[in-house]
Amino acid sequence: MSSPGCPVRRSKSEPGRQRGQALAEMLVIAAALIPLFLLMPMIAKYQDIAHSTQAASRYVAFEAMVRNGAVTSGWKPEAQLADEVRSRFFESANAPIVTQQAPDRSAAFRQVFWTDPKGSALIASLGQDVSLSFGTGNAAMHDGGFQGAHDGRPFPLSGKMSLAARGLYSGNVSVKLANLPAGLEAYVPFDKIDLTIRRSTSVAIDTWTGRGPGDVQGRLDNAVLSPVAKLQAVGRLVSPIVSGLEAPLMTMEGPKLGELDFWQDVVPPDRLRSKAP
Repeated sequence: MSSPGCPVRRSKSEPGRQRGQALAEMLVIAAALIPLFLLMPMIAKYQDIAHSTQAASRYVAFEAMVRNGAVTSGWKPEAQLADEVRSRFFESANAPIVTQQAPDRSAAFRQVFWTDPKGSALIASLGQDVSLSFGTGNAAMHDGGFQGAHDGRPFPLSGKMSLAARGLYSGNVSVKLANLPAGLEAYVPFDKIDLTIRRSTSVAIDTWTGRGPGDVQGRLDNAVLSPVAKLQAVGRLVSPIVSGLEAPLMTMEGPKLGELDFWQDVVPPDRLRSKAP
């Protein structure tokens, strides 16, 4: 027994045991984190390709808005659009944009960042691995890119307001990626995942604009206001009666049933300015 005031002696091997335990814990944690650290650059590359794929699908939708057979004489050819997508979004920034692209320029102008750990391209061939399709059925032609509303019916005002009833147009871009090199535990299951990134953008490209205020008013009258206009006959009968009853009390006009002219947004003449010659 130790006497009062004397320090308690500890085993000399106790600090060594603590150091060994800390080293073992660090090795266990490192074994779990090292694969994650090795995969982080590849995940960043996948995300970058996914972002370019999304931008490419928006480009397809934009082209459909300006060339869709209703606004212009016809669509942009599918093959030409596919070449533009590959050049603008899946080649390096110094790749020239020309009218007629080569079938596959990925070897000369490929993205240096989009490579696997051995330096091989994640997109082996732009001509074969980057493809366009249209609509939910992945049609090969623009005309197959349309779909109706969720209930499958045409837009309700399409006939009365001269709106096209084709529905929503969808442009799809798909990118097939090469698998990572086999033989490394950290890359499982990316060494045999056969990953394909697909992004879509949907727009209503069949817009309608009137040629002038009269055209707009006429189409609205036919589509929406025609039932209201039928009240004009009733208004002609009711208006004199109401005016006669209200005349002893105040000057008041009768109800304007079915008359919607006073709702028109008309610019006063003194606010208009003639065009300069």
